[in-house]
Amino acid sequence: MTKLRISNGMFISMIVNMIFVKSIGVTQGTLARIAGQDMWLATLLGTLQGMLFMYVAYLVMKRAPGMNFLAIGEALLGNWLGKIVALVVLTFFIASSGPIMITFVYHLQDYFLPEAPLSLFLVSSLLVGALGCFYGLEVVARLALLGMLFIFLLNVLIIIGSTQEFDIRNLLPVLEQGFPSAAEASLHYDADCAMAIMMAAIVMPFVNNADKHGGKVGMTGLAATGMVTLIWALLEGAVLSAEVTSRYTVSCMKLARNAHIGDFMQRYEMIMIALYSIPVLFEIMICIYGTSVSMSKLFGMRSNRWMIVPACLLIGGFSYRIVGDHFRAMQYLEKVWPYIAVPIAFGLPVVMLGLAVILRGRLRQAG
Repeated sequence: MTKLRISNGMFISMIVNMIFVKSIGVTQGTLARIAGQDMWLATLLGTLQGMLFMYVAYLVMKRAPGMNFLAIGEALLGNWLGKIVALVVLTFFIASSGPIMITFVYHLQDYFLPEAPLSLFLVSSLLVGALGCFYGLEVVARLALLGMLFIFLLNVLIIIGSTQEFDIRNLLPVLEQGFPSAAEASLHYDADCAMAIMMAAIVMPFVNNADKHGGKVGMTGLAATGMVTLIWALLEGAVLSAEVTSRYTVSCMKLARNAHIGDFMQRYEMIMIALYSIPVLFEIMICIYGTSVSMSKLFGMRSNRWMIVPACLLIGGFSYRIVGDHFRAMQYLEKVWPYIAVPIAFGLPVVMLGLAVILRGRLRQAG
């Protein structure tokens, strides 16, 4: 684990890419349905909660530098705990492929290629994701830097194009539905943060000086993601209104259709699709990577490359089942996914930290 090195900037970019597209794509509509115009507040609350548990995950890996959650579990209580942790991580990344593919497919199929078969989107995205995983995590991390640039350009364009339509009265009154509704809605943004936390659980040991600065870098990444996502929450609430936002599965496309710069640049849909392509493909790559790494741990293999194809088959089959029906997809997205993601991503670091404190002697011996 010492040969591969990811810079702090790459790691921050990976966190932003892992959350941003899914959050602006489908999460904001869910937040609007629960919290109304306070969806920006739910995004803020979810960011703070995610930062807290990212730091807890860092505290676990700080006690065993150079080891991810899978290796730490094995060091603490033997091979059986390592396999249990691997199974939990595997479950998480397969489950996370559902909302990621919902975001990817519905952006393209519903707005641009309604006659194209679902298999076209799934197979093409998994082929690109598998190629990225085959070339290695460092290549994927470099791709995240390009994705970060695209996210920055997308945000600049949407701010410029939405300024004329911005009406702050659509964001008032604050907390009209009460703080409990905003807190309940934040659970869905927590599920987005969960993907970054679980990515950190297997990737953070590769980051430069992770044992010293990993927590700070991880929290910075989540804070940066919260800032760029909050822009969309505010714009969707102020430009479209929470009522209109709540009617759309992919609410960001409605905002992109409203955005314009004078008479020259009207309707941002194609620009948005072009700029969001790298971040969403990055999400798919990490999903395949996490699945293949946990599968290789379960089967006792040293390299995850042999598990890339089986991981793609598992993800493709599960995604086809979820994405193939819009009603099933929305049920999974709002009623199932948060209750898988949040307990795993928030609970696993807490359990691992407790075991690391109790059995710290074993970690020292393994180190």
